[in-house]
Amino acid sequence: MLRPDYPIRTARLVLRPFAESDLDDVHDLRSRPEVSRYLYGEPLSRDEAREFLGGRMEAVALEKEGDSLALAVVVPRLGRVLGQVSLNWRSAEHAQGEVGFVFHPDAQGHGYATEAAAQMLRLGFEGLGLHRVYGRCDDRNTKSAAVMERLGMRREAHLVENGVFKGEWGSELVYAVLAREWKERQA
Repeated sequence: MLRPDYPIRTARLVLRPFAESDLDDVHDLRSRPEVSRYLYGEPLSRDEAREFLGGRMEAVALEKEGDSLALAVVVPRLGRVLGQVSLNWRSAEHAQGEVGFVFHPDAQGHGYATEAAAQMLRLGFEGLGLHRVYGRCDDRNTKSAAVMERLGMRREAHLVENGVFKGEWGSELVYAVLAREWKERQA
Protein backbone atom coordinates (compact mmCIF):
# COMPACT_ATOMS: atom_id res chain seq x y z
CA MET A 1 0.00 0.00 0.00
CA LEU A 2 1.16 3.53 -0.77
CA ARG A 3 -0.36 6.75 0.54
CA PRO A 4 2.24 9.50 0.02
CA ASP A 5 2.68 12.46 2.32
CA TYR A 6 1.26 15.44 0.44
CA PRO A 7 2.30 17.74 -0.98
CA ILE A 8 5.35 16.27 -2.72
CA ARG A 9 7.86 19.01 -3.49
CA THR A 10 10.60 18.93 -6.08
CA ALA A 11 13.07 21.69 -6.94
CA ARG A 12 10.45 23.56 -9.00
CA LEU A 13 7.14 21.74 -8.61
CA VAL A 14 4.45 20.73 -6.17
CA LEU A 15 2.63 17.43 -6.73
CA ARG A 16 -0.63 17.11 -4.83
CA PRO A 17 -4.08 15.55 -5.04
CA PHE A 18 -6.52 17.29 -7.34
CA ALA A 19 -9.10 19.61 -5.78
CA GLU A 20 -12.43 21.06 -6.95
CA SER A 21 -10.71 24.44 -7.30
CA ASP A 22 -8.60 22.94 -10.12
CA LEU A 23 -11.55 22.80 -12.54
CA ASP A 24 -10.52 25.82 -14.62
CA ASP A 25 -6.95 24.54 -15.01
CA VAL A 26 -8.07 20.97 -15.76
CA HIS A 27 -10.55 22.19 -18.35
CA ASP A 28 -7.92 24.44 -19.92
CA LEU A 29 -5.57 21.47 -20.19
CA ARG A 30 -7.96 18.73 -21.25
CA SER A 31 -10.06 20.79 -23.69
CA ARG A 32 -7.13 21.38 -26.03
CA PRO A 33 -7.01 19.31 -29.24
CA GLU A 34 -3.19 19.34 -29.19
CA VAL A 35 -3.24 17.76 -25.70
CA SER A 36 -5.83 15.09 -26.51
CA ARG A 37 -4.17 14.24 -29.83
CA TYR A 38 -2.33 11.26 -28.33
CA LEU A 39 -4.83 10.47 -25.55
CA TYR A 40 -7.66 7.97 -25.90
CA GLY A 41 -10.35 10.56 -25.31
CA GLU A 42 -11.36 13.66 -27.20
CA PRO A 43 -11.07 17.23 -25.87
CA LEU A 44 -13.31 17.64 -22.83
CA SER A 45 -16.19 20.05 -22.39
CA ARG A 46 -16.39 21.86 -19.04
CA ASP A 47 -18.93 19.33 -17.74
CA GLU A 48 -16.75 16.44 -18.89
CA ALA A 49 -13.73 18.09 -17.25
CA ARG A 50 -15.71 18.33 -13.99
CA GLU A 51 -16.51 14.61 -14.17
CA PHE A 52 -12.89 13.79 -15.08
CA LEU A 53 -11.68 15.89 -12.14
CA GLY A 54 -13.99 14.04 -9.77
CA GLY A 55 -12.32 10.75 -10.67
CA ARG A 56 -8.85 12.21 -10.27
CA MET A 57 -9.67 13.66 -6.85
CA GLU A 58 -10.24 10.11 -5.57
CA ALA A 59 -6.95 8.71 -6.94
CA VAL A 60 -4.75 9.56 -3.94
CA ALA A 61 -3.42 6.17 -2.81
CA LEU A 62 -2.43 2.76 -4.13
CA GLU A 63 -4.05 0.20 -1.87
CA LYS A 64 -4.47 -2.74 -4.24
CA GLU A 65 -3.66 -3.91 -7.74
CA GLY A 66 -5.60 -1.86 -10.28
CA ASP A 67 -5.52 1.37 -8.25
CA SER A 68 -4.24 4.61 -9.73
CA LEU A 69 -2.46 7.56 -8.17
CA ALA A 70 -3.15 10.75 -10.14
CA LEU A 71 -1.55 13.99 -8.98
CA ALA A 72 -1.86 17.59 -10.07
CA VAL A 73 1.44 19.21 -11.01
CA VAL A 74 1.63 22.82 -9.87
CA VAL A 75 4.35 25.27 -10.86
CA PRO A 76 4.37 27.52 -7.75
CA ARG A 77 5.80 30.57 -9.51
CA LEU A 78 2.89 30.39 -11.98
CA GLY A 79 0.31 29.40 -9.37
CA ARG A 80 -1.64 26.94 -11.47
CA VAL A 81 -1.97 23.28 -12.41
CA LEU A 82 -0.04 22.69 -15.60
CA GLY A 83 -0.07 18.92 -15.71
CA GLN A 84 -0.91 15.54 -14.29
CA VAL A 85 1.30 12.59 -13.43
CA SER A 86 0.02 9.14 -12.64
CA LEU A 87 1.19 5.81 -11.33
CA ASN A 88 -1.02 2.77 -11.93
CA TRP A 89 -0.47 -0.45 -9.98
CA ARG A 90 -0.77 -2.99 -12.80
CA SER A 91 0.31 -6.23 -11.09
CA ALA A 92 0.89 -7.11 -7.46
CA GLU A 93 2.16 -10.61 -8.34
CA HIS A 94 4.73 -9.29 -10.81
CA ALA A 95 5.36 -6.00 -8.94
CA GLN A 96 4.66 -3.85 -12.00
CA GLY A 97 3.33 -0.35 -12.46
CA GLU A 98 2.71 2.10 -15.25
CA VAL A 99 3.69 5.77 -15.24
CA GLY A 100 1.88 8.44 -17.24
CA PHE A 101 1.91 12.21 -17.68
CA VAL A 102 -0.02 14.93 -19.47
CA PHE A 103 1.13 18.56 -19.60
CA HIS A 104 -0.20 21.86 -20.85
CA PRO A 105 1.59 23.16 -23.97
CA ASP A 106 2.75 26.19 -21.93
CA ALA A 107 4.65 23.81 -19.63
CA GLN A 108 6.43 21.85 -22.34
CA GLY A 109 10.12 22.29 -22.95
CA HIS A 110 10.97 23.18 -19.34
CA GLY A 111 11.68 19.70 -17.97
CA TYR A 112 8.58 19.70 -15.76
CA ALA A 113 7.27 16.37 -17.08
CA THR A 114 10.60 14.67 -16.44
CA GLU A 115 10.89 16.18 -12.95
CA ALA A 116 7.34 15.20 -11.98
CA ALA A 117 7.41 11.71 -13.55
CA ALA A 118 10.69 10.98 -11.74
CA GLN A 119 8.78 11.40 -8.48
CA MET A 120 6.21 8.86 -9.62
CA LEU A 121 9.00 6.38 -10.40
CA ARG A 122 10.47 7.06 -6.95
CA LEU A 123 7.09 6.39 -5.33
CA GLY A 124 6.68 3.19 -7.34
CA PHE A 125 10.10 1.79 -6.52
CA GLU A 126 10.76 3.16 -3.04
CA GLY A 127 7.21 3.50 -1.76
CA LEU A 128 5.40 0.54 -3.31
CA GLY A 129 8.37 -1.78 -3.88
CA LEU A 130 7.72 -2.30 -7.57
CA HIS A 131 10.17 -4.35 -9.64
CA ARG A 132 9.39 -2.74 -13.02
CA VAL A 133 7.61 0.40 -14.18
CA TYR A 134 6.66 0.94 -17.78
CA GLY A 135 5.19 3.75 -19.83
CA ARG A 136 3.46 3.78 -23.21
CA CYS A 137 2.90 6.38 -25.88
CA ASP A 138 1.76 6.74 -29.47
CA ASP A 139 4.79 6.24 -31.69
CA ARG A 140 4.27 9.73 -33.14
CA ASN A 141 4.47 11.32 -29.69
CA THR A 142 8.18 12.10 -29.77
CA LYS A 143 7.98 14.44 -26.76
CA SER A 144 6.61 11.73 -24.45
CA ALA A 145 9.15 9.23 -25.75
CA ALA A 146 11.93 11.73 -25.01
CA VAL A 147 10.67 12.21 -21.44
CA MET A 148 10.78 8.47 -20.82
CA GLU A 149 14.29 8.27 -22.24
CA ARG A 150 15.42 11.14 -19.98
CA LEU A 151 13.99 9.18 -17.04
CA GLY A 152 16.35 6.32 -17.89
CA MET A 153 13.65 4.11 -19.33
CA ARG A 154 14.61 1.93 -22.28
CA ARG A 155 12.45 1.33 -25.30
CA GLU A 156 11.35 -2.28 -25.10
CA ALA A 157 8.81 -2.47 -27.88
CA HIS A 158 7.41 -0.77 -30.94
CA LEU A 159 3.98 -2.28 -31.45
CA VAL A 160 3.02 -1.58 -35.04
CA GLU A 161 -0.67 -0.95 -35.72
CA ASN A 162 -1.58 -2.78 -32.52
CA GLY A 163 -4.97 -1.14 -32.10
CA VAL A 164 -7.54 1.19 -33.56
CA PHE A 165 -6.94 4.66 -32.15
CA LYS A 166 -9.40 7.43 -32.97
CA GLY A 167 -10.67 5.61 -36.03
CA GLU A 168 -7.33 4.52 -37.51
CA TRP A 169 -4.68 1.93 -36.85
CA GLY A 170 -2.18 3.25 -34.34
CA SER A 171 1.26 2.16 -33.24
CA GLU A 172 2.64 2.30 -29.73
CA LEU A 173 6.02 2.54 -28.02
CA VAL A 174 6.65 0.80 -24.70
CA TYR A 175 9.40 1.98 -22.35
CA ALA A 176 10.42 0.46 -19.01
CA VAL A 177 12.90 0.64 -16.16
CA LEU A 178 13.68 -1.90 -13.44
CA ALA A 179 14.08 -1.06 -9.76
CA ARG A 180 17.80 -1.94 -9.78
CA GLU A 181 18.37 0.30 -12.83
CA TRP A 182 16.51 3.14 -11.12
CA LYS A 183 18.62 2.76 -7.97
CA GLU A 184 21.86 2.71 -9.95
CA ARG A 185 20.80 5.88 -11.74
CA GLN A 186 20.05 7.60 -8.41
CA ALA A 187 23.45 6.72 -6.92
